[in-house]
Amino acid sequence: MTGLSREKVEQYLEKENYADRIIVLEDSSATVEEAAHALGCEPEHIAKTMSFLLDEKPLLVVMAGDAKVDNRKFKDRFHKRPRMIASDVVEKFIGHAPGGVCPFAVKENVAVFLDESLKRFKTVYPAAGDAHSAVRLSLEELEKLAHPKEWIDVAKGWE
Repeated sequence: MTGLSREKVEQYLEKENYADRIIVLEDSSATVEEAAHALGCEPEHIAKTMSFLLDEKPLLVVMAGDAKVDNRKFKDRFHKRPRMIASDVVEKFIGHAPGGVCPFAVKENVAVFLDESLKRFKTVYPAAGDAHSAVRLSLEELEKLAHPKEWIDVAKGWE
């Protein structure tokens, strides 16, 4: 199903006139380090998308590659401790498999949030639906294409 996931992202970005920003990679981009190496950029420029369940509803938080979830900040914002979606059911909840999770072409009930840790960059690289692709976007383009509910501050380790 992973191939279909990238295909969905490609179709979505094509419709929005951003398909030319997709970068297909020979090397894996499943982790921040792998993606940075494959793209030739610093790890912090990778826009990693974290998948959580909150009251059995999926939510995504897109944050800088060098950031980590701050449990206290997350709980302050969402009134629950962060609970990541198990890797074997990520695709069921989000629509993308681990390594390719991105904030585009996700299932309808998925809430997307962008973390403040991204705001220090002009350009970021989220995944494009599988572990061998990414999308080069400005922050404004990411915000336009991801349709986030809002910008939040739930990360640490990047300040």
